[in-house]
Amino acid sequence: MSKQIQLNKQVVLLVSALGLGAVAYLASQFFFGSSSNASSKHTPDVPQSKAQQITEENPSNFAKTMKKQDRKVVIFYGSQTGTAEDCAERLAKQCKKRFNVPALVLDIEQCGMEYLDQIPEDSIAIFVMATYGEGEPTDNAQMFWEFLDSDSPQFSHGEDLNNLRYFIFGLGNSSYTYYNWVSKTVDTKLTEFGATRIGELGLGDDEKSLEDDFEAWQEEQLWPLFGEAIQADAASQDSNAMPETTYKVVELDQTNNGSSHVYCGELGDLSQIAWGAKKPYPAPITSRDLLNGSDRHCLHLEVNISGTDIKYNTGDHIAIWPTNSEDEVFRLARAFDLEDKLDTIICVTAADESSAKKSPFPQPTTYRAMFRHYLDICQMPSRDVLKMVAPYAPTPEAADTMNKLASDKEEHRRVVSDSARNLAEVLHYASTGSAFRVPGDVLVECFSRLQPRYYSISSSSSESPSSVSVTAVTLKYRPDPTPERTVYGVNTNYLWAVHKSLHDDDEAIQVETEYFVQGPNGSYFDEKLKAAKLPVHIRQSNFKLPVDDTKPVIMVGPGTGVAPFRGFVRERAYRKKNQAKSIGPTILYFGCRRQDEDFLYKDEWPALFNELGGSSRLVTAFSRETDRKVYVQDKLCENGQETWDLIANQGAYVYVCGEAKRMAKDVQAAITGFAKQYGGLDDTAAADYISNLRDAGRYQEDVWA
Repeated sequence: MSKQIQLNKQVVLLVSALGLGAVAYLASQFFFGSSSNASSKHTPDVPQSKAQQITEENPSNFAKTMKKQDRKVVIFYGSQTGTAEDCAERLAKQCKKRFNVPALVLDIEQCGMEYLDQIPEDSIAIFVMATYGEGEPTDNAQMFWEFLDSDSPQFSHGEDLNNLRYFIFGLGNSSYTYYNWVSKTVDTKLTEFGATRIGELGLGDDEKSLEDDFEAWQEEQLWPLFGEAIQADAASQDSNAMPETTYKVVELDQTNNGSSHVYCGELGDLSQIAWGAKKPYPAPITSRDLLNGSDRHCLHLEVNISGTDIKYNTGDHIAIWPTNSEDEVFRLARAFDLEDKLDTIICVTAADESSAKKSPFPQPTTYRAMFRHYLDICQMPSRDVLKMVAPYAPTPEAADTMNKLASDKEEHRRVVSDSARNLAEVLHYASTGSAFRVPGDVLVECFSRLQPRYYSISSSSSESPSSVSVTAVTLKYRPDPTPERTVYGVNTNYLWAVHKSLHDDDEAIQVETEYFVQGPNGSYFDEKLKAAKLPVHIRQSNFKLPVDDTKPVIMVGPGTGVAPFRGFVRERAYRKKNQAKSIGPTILYFGCRRQDEDFLYKDEWPALFNELGGSSRLVTAFSRETDRKVYVQDKLCENGQETWDLIANQGAYVYVCGEAKRMAKDVQAAITGFAKQYGGLDDTAAADYISNLRDAGRYQEDVWA
């Protein structure tokens, strides 16, 4: 990490201690630079921009494409889960609708960002940038991030961006320490190179309402300045006009579809060879429930990657690509009157043939495969989506309900967001079961691509290089506004259905929502052998043990937050036993409800910590066993003096994994308190001390909202 980035992140933590009044001033003075943490996560099969032999004919030259297609607006997105991509597509539609200006929407990974300086002065760029994890860029924004962070990035015609004018919107979550770090950094870097931002930097907060933030930024910043920026007049709008779509759907002849292969859920093109994010590996798995006898379930999976070139390091993440439940597939088919057409072969292509957009998933396919494997049909629909579907309502009453949900954000929050309803459920709510006969073009427009779910790996790469462990709680809950409904986590319930199929002789294993576990063409499950596979890939992480094995390690991980620490503890025990390494104190703080109910890996810990010896130990917090709830942060405070000594005098590394909003913040507050109580530091110095720990890699978090 560069010295400038260290300074910037110190400022973030310092101003959080000083209060909001200091934030505005200090942020304006110090928000520049970028994180080199991300550099270790560069996807190896994608060449670095600097290594490319850029020519005017290079397809990554988006500026040339803009000129060729007469586009004055280019929208770049950096997206991890698809939300930023959706926002970019929505902006493009509004450009066309409000000003009759077509926009070029581009995955930033596919662009040679050296060509930013070739965007004409009468054109504009819009950046939609998500922040992933602790201030890190999304995978597809990795090369752009590294390019900006290089010592002196060279653009195609020089070192400045004086011609570039841009808008920027960031997607983040205020539960995280480095809130919207990527958008803030990109914004400052662009202006540092001479570019001019138009309007205010938009900051979307997923902790509150990212959708509301996005719409407010558009109405208050983007659209009032957009027309003047590109010298375009507002277009006349026909309220009855059907929405323009990004894709078109063509139903093919069942006997002669023009292709030798119909995709039934395969991920990646058949011609692809290397396993990775572009083509996940169908890995054999075994499973067991860690919470036998409980009304909840936590699966331990062993994912076999032997015989492949896939490698992982202790602390990395594994991505598992989910399948939608059959209940939701049929619910959606009923909502759109497609029950009799699920196996119709279709081809989904870009509506604009000159567009840079490609098919969103392999083609041709079927409605069934699209719903089951390719579209995120369980996502909550935005108001824009409801507005798009409303014209196809089966009755005037249903249309009124849909239009109210689309126009009234409080009603949308009550019926959709707070109740966690997906689109099919919203349509049923609006029409009491009557189908919306929506064209396929609009249907595809309603959903993002189904994305992989990431899990902290709970195994040691030294001990188990060919097997990856996963620890995943099966998620289901009843939303407060509609307690009669149960919402099921898409992937964890899929994993539970796979587990049931592997152990179908166990009548105690019950499945509440059905899944098609066989996978495309039966490639994921062998009924005779009772053998299952899951599509996976590895994502590198910066959540790593210290290089120096003698350094003390303090780990805090309640619930499934213990997953990476199982890997850490096993790694250290393996190094001591099999590699004769000298291992420093290894202390794990683990919390759960009750030791006889959800004490994960209870039987493993004694032998592991006995192997580590010395002051290494497991410290437990069982929150439901006493009148007063006791959490990991409480146990940490009971050992405050020891913890501070390990950190301040012995160079200990602190790791936190789990829920970000409360637990992670409480742990940081506890350690900040130790700095004041035992280290004699004042508020500012204590905050600065934690900042320095983070920048030195000695305070690391792997948290989720």
